[in-house]
Amino acid sequence: MWEAYLKGFKAYLQLERSMSGNTIEAYLHDVVMLRDHLQDAFPGAGVEQITIEHLQSLLVNINELGLSAGTQARVLSGIKSFYRYLLLEEVVKKDPTELLEAPKLKRLLPHVLSLEEIDQLLAAIDHSTPEGQRNHAMLETMYSCGLRVSELIGLTISNLYLDVGYIKVIGKGNKERLIPIGDAAVKYIQLYREHIRNHLPVIKKGFEDILFLNRRGGALSRVMVFMILKDLTQKIGLKQNVHPHTLRHSFATHLVEGGADLRAVQEMMGHRSITTTEIYTHLDRSYLRQTLEKFHPRFK
Repeated sequence: MWEAYLKGFKAYLQLERSMSGNTIEAYLHDVVMLRDHLQDAFPGAGVEQITIEHLQSLLVNINELGLSAGTQARVLSGIKSFYRYLLLEEVVKKDPTELLEAPKLKRLLPHVLSLEEIDQLLAAIDHSTPEGQRNHAMLETMYSCGLRVSELIGLTISNLYLDVGYIKVIGKGNKERLIPIGDAAVKYIQLYREHIRNHLPVIKKGFEDILFLNRRGGALSRVMVFMILKDLTQKIGLKQNVHPHTLRHSFATHLVEGGADLRAVQEMMGHRSITTTEIYTHLDRSYLRQTLEKFHPRFK
């Protein structure tokens, strides 16, 4: 029966939850881990007979394997989703994961760049090369719109609405969202298209609509974007480990510091939950003091 449940669970994640391929594979792996543990430790126990004690036994087992708290929490998330599916299908009448607690996770604040550091990064780009002009357009777009690296390399020309100052991106779970784009990013995209992209000797089949291309006319890889940022970081002597997500974190942090509404930031970032966006409220104390001095009657 496990194979039928796994097949049905996969369809549920694809069609009803609209999850990405990577997330679906991770969740299926979690359920397979549960199945294998049950077969070893509790032979004969099917999904209908599983209790919280069975699941606690699994958590003890993966903890002993040395998996991090984050990985353990993710495994539990996959199993919880599996039981939500089983409840919907009326395979089980009760959810044994309901009272199961995930390990406590230490919430790390994201690394961000200051506006001055972002300016330094962009100024370090060699604009005498075609790749340099493309890189400037890419990094301006990432920072201007708070894009994930996958959204950047998948950005299409048909989803640019630069005349009205918007772009459309395909985010996690194939969810679309419209994001305003800044004048600087618009300027460098137009320069790149006119002077670089339009003069590529060849554009590979299937990539005609992709905006940012490599010199061979194909799509850029995530690793390539990481390497571009790493080289620029070394060039300006920045000690911080900068990766593509750093620009996304910086985008959100600078908006929140500037007083932007959290719901608006959530929409632009494509976060499912406002809780994810709230991490960007880690403002420094000097900024908080300035805010109080400006607005609170007892501080004036």
